[in-house]
Amino acid sequence: MTNNKLFMAGFTALATVATAAGAHAADSNNDNSRPNIIYIMCDDMGYGDLGCYGQQLIATPNIDRLAGQGMKFTQAYAGSPVSAPSRATFMTGQHSGHTHVRGNKEYWNNSNLNQPYGNNIDYSVVGQEPYTAEHIIIPEIFKDNGYTTGMFGKWAGGYEGSHSTPDKRGIDEYYGYLCQFQAHLYYPNFLNRYSKSLGDTETIRVTLEDNIQYPMYGNEYLNRTQYSADMIHDKAMEWLDKQTPDQPFLGIFTYTLPHAELIQPEDSIYNAYKDKFCECEEKKYGGSQGSRYNPTDHGHAEFAGMITRLDAQVGEIMDLLEKKGLADNTVLIFTSDNGPHEEGGADPTFFNRDALLRGTKRSTHEGGIRIPFIVRWPGKIEAGSVSDQQFAFYDLMPTFCDIAGIENYEERYKNPALENDWFDGISIYPTLTGKGEQKQHDFLYWEFHETNMLGVRKGDWKLVVENGKCRLYDLATDLHEDVDLASKYPEKVAELKQIIHEQHTESPVAQFRNLTIPQ
Repeated sequence: MTNNKLFMAGFTALATVATAAGAHAADSNNDNSRPNIIYIMCDDMGYGDLGCYGQQLIATPNIDRLAGQGMKFTQAYAGSPVSAPSRATFMTGQHSGHTHVRGNKEYWNNSNLNQPYGNNIDYSVVGQEPYTAEHIIIPEIFKDNGYTTGMFGKWAGGYEGSHSTPDKRGIDEYYGYLCQFQAHLYYPNFLNRYSKSLGDTETIRVTLEDNIQYPMYGNEYLNRTQYSADMIHDKAMEWLDKQTPDQPFLGIFTYTLPHAELIQPEDSIYNAYKDKFCECEEKKYGGSQGSRYNPTDHGHAEFAGMITRLDAQVGEIMDLLEKKGLADNTVLIFTSDNGPHEEGGADPTFFNRDALLRGTKRSTHEGGIRIPFIVRWPGKIEAGSVSDQQFAFYDLMPTFCDIAGIENYEERYKNPALENDWFDGISIYPTLTGKGEQKQHDFLYWEFHETNMLGVRKGDWKLVVENGKCRLYDLATDLHEDVDLASKYPEKVAELKQIIHEQHTESPVAQFRNLTIPQ
């Protein structure tokens, strides 16, 4: 495997011999007016969970205000219907037929369940399959082009001690969960940190001393006080407060709310919902100790409160940008990593009663992959605008590069040592700003081995493949994907199947290969 540091040195060398356009991008490093980017990606929020997308039961005034100040997208897509691979498509600019990380392969197991935290025993090694060292990711590009980088929340791009942890992948400051399984607990035994400013030389664990005095499961768990969602947000705000107008920055805030478990402090946010739903409607959940989901008697109130809590945090970010005079030169983005979850007692059917989209997390039906996506950029994006531009997370790498003036990123950062080093994205900068002609994808592509599902969208045609069976839908007339038109339009099925054969590559990770490719 190529050493990541040597590979990054190769990137720097490539940059020095870039084309004239690439050199122009490098010159822009001296331009202190380059836009900042704050990318907020929450966890498992469905398309219909915000007021500005039609939600009737949950208050989201700040995110609704963000939509009113920027552009709301109605046909934005996650890169995958589940967390780690969806985040990988964002980080790598590759769709899930090309990314290395295509699922939630874990590096924790009972053989390393031997790390004591008070009276609790936790895993000594945690995390997921690492991003490949041979392909560059977004924070590395921005670090190479003079940006300060901070990331707060889920990493999900490599296990502890691997070649792909925040300290090795272009991040200056990190705080959160290195492992997304650990993120199931909102009152965990530890969080992870990498801070150049504090002199860290690697990503480390930070023990939460108040939490470990109590068990991880059961009634005494509620005595824990260090709530990770608030702690991660506080660290993100500390980092943001240190930023100045003369140094461009990229902040990636991968907040865990509203993912299960369904629990939060019993403060005014939670109490506003605790009695809002009648007893006959409340969702009781008995818990799952193995999955680290504690029980709750108020599942609906907890879920609604967690979204409103997230909304309050977004409002604090907006207010701080205004206070520091950074709002006008900061592109602020809000989105979710995939569709809504049902783990831990969550009940997406209850909150999305119009059943606008079919499917949930882990499905390549629209409900699993179509997500809220809002962008504010004062003076560049028309306030209150709505776009039906079709795009997916792998389009964000070229979009971010266009925003930052990083030109010819593919030529500069393509790894010549790889036979195929794909960059699958198309920038949506023209859609955001109204400048230039917006190029369109010929198709959008998803695959997910855990449920043996694939998806292809071409225009309004959508092919969903499950266990090898093809179903064809016309989203223009059938957004809920109810009417299978495969038998009526076999030539369209054949066309979309051909895309699958052309785009799917064999994963080097055996665990990600459980896909039935239709013949």
